[in-house]
Amino acid sequence: MKLICIGRNYAKHIEELENERPEHPVVFLKPDSSILLKKHPFVIPPFSNDVHHEIEILVKINKIGKHIDEKFAHTYYSEVGLGIDFTARDLQSELKAKGLPWEKAKGFDGAAVIGNKWINKENFNSVDDIPFRLEKNGEVVQKSSTSQMLWKIDALISYVSQYFTLKIGDIIFTGTPEGVGRVQEEDKLKGFLGDTELFSINVK
Repeated sequence: MKLICIGRNYAKHIEELENERPEHPVVFLKPDSSILLKKHPFVIPPFSNDVHHEIEILVKINKIGKHIDEKFAHTYYSEVGLGIDFTARDLQSELKAKGLPWEKAKGFDGAAVIGNKWINKENFNSVDDIPFRLEKNGEVVQKSSTSQMLWKIDALISYVSQYFTLKIGDIIFTGTPEGVGRVQEEDKLKGFLGDTELFSINVK
């Protein structure tokens, strides 16, 4: 199983981090060892003093595909979910400044939260307009909709499949909106897809 992640897919998030708007989707991978185990807290790693939450819509691939035409991409998934791409921002900034890969800042143990359940896409009027939000200690800190994506889900599937064969069970993290911020010990993070809570994470 691969975790395929998309960066810089929401304009306001690009602005808040003062990044350059990309010409094509920014793609990186997380190892399966980065998945936070169910019912486990997220433990802030000792090598970072600035770990950020990044809530994201997830897509689970349900059949093998390569060089997928965008008009057929919708047939390669039936469920969407919600997760967090935890990022060691201080380490990422250091790596970026040196022109080095991000993996240490993005793929460390526990850095990928996958919600407790998946929701059939037929439950939504359109996968291109799914609202979602993240609450930290009861306060909404990130809130958006897939309508705000620079590249929508089907376009991402088509693009990624030009480089990686998609396999059953692969998960695409589709990017985070604005509002990312530092997590601290004793924080409680809750993610909602529409009004349905899909995860609740304690930070240690």
